[in-house]
Amino acid sequence: MSVIDQIKAKAKTQLKHIVLAEGDEPRTVQAAAKIVAEGLAKITLVGKTESIEKVAAQTGTDLSGVAIVDPANYEKTEAYAEKLCELRQKKGMTLEQAKDLVYNNTLYFATMMLKMDDADGMVAGAINSTGNVLRPALQIIKTAPGISTVSSCFVMELPNGNWGDNGVMLFGDCAVNIEPNADELASIAVATAKTSRELLSAEPRVAMLSFSTKGSAKHEVVTRVQEATAKAHELAPDILLDGELQADAALIPEVASLKAPGSPVAGHQPNVLIFPNLAAGNIGYKLVQRLAGAKAIGPIIQGLAKPVNDLSRGCNVEEIVNTVAAVAVKAQG
Repeated sequence: MSVIDQIKAKAKTQLKHIVLAEGDEPRTVQAAAKIVAEGLAKITLVGKTESIEKVAAQTGTDLSGVAIVDPANYEKTEAYAEKLCELRQKKGMTLEQAKDLVYNNTLYFATMMLKMDDADGMVAGAINSTGNVLRPALQIIKTAPGISTVSSCFVMELPNGNWGDNGVMLFGDCAVNIEPNADELASIAVATAKTSRELLSAEPRVAMLSFSTKGSAKHEVVTRVQEATAKAHELAPDILLDGELQADAALIPEVASLKAPGSPVAGHQPNVLIFPNLAAGNIGYKLVQRLAGAKAIGPIIQGLAKPVNDLSRGCNVEEIVNTVAAVAVKAQG
């Protein structure tokens, strides 16, 4: 069974309610119907009812079982506006501004549904930038307890099952944080380990990657990873985590025995790789994807108090379905 099939099977065990903020976007409409048909989640599309129904007719999509919420006539919209104003009052937001956002910006409306426990997760990004999707989440949902940084990871499924857990690994952060400091890097490591447990039911074995292994090189970038490793241990002492490690020292037992003897992670099938910055992470996952033929699922957004996920604007229907399944599983956690 592929990793996405495993995620879908887990999503079906406890149905969660996922709100899709871009309700009249054609791929999103088609994905909503497919998600409900497959029994992966309960779905609400947010947008003007007539617009959503028009797209459904144009695409030949049966929306039976899919809920539609139009902020213009939803009974809770006013309450959402009042709560948003309360949450953002110290930032200078007025009730009039809050009303404008929840009535006219479906990203804010959907995020308020999540905040008010009227949904378990939110997905958007087919027609909105990552910044636009995450902005209301950061303002309203905020980060999870003990986590200071919103980050991302990719689930990498390699055709060679010798790596990670039968070929499945998590790479973080490959999409959000450009140059994380030690605290942020530690937060990324802890959040990715949590994603491993929630999404894959896999006990994390985390390698903090660098161009140095156990002090073999001296540089401020190396020091940052060393400090992040120590901070991650403080944040989550129950996680099996070690660093700083070069990639070969982390992955190859023979190299690990020479460069990092006694490490609980190096050479012991690490299934979570934490890259020191976005350049390394983005390049790393794309090299593995293209050269090793790995399937990359993500980015999975992590670190928020409730699950919100971004989509690529080039996504297809199946990728939206897969992302919703992942968000539904994270909501179970």
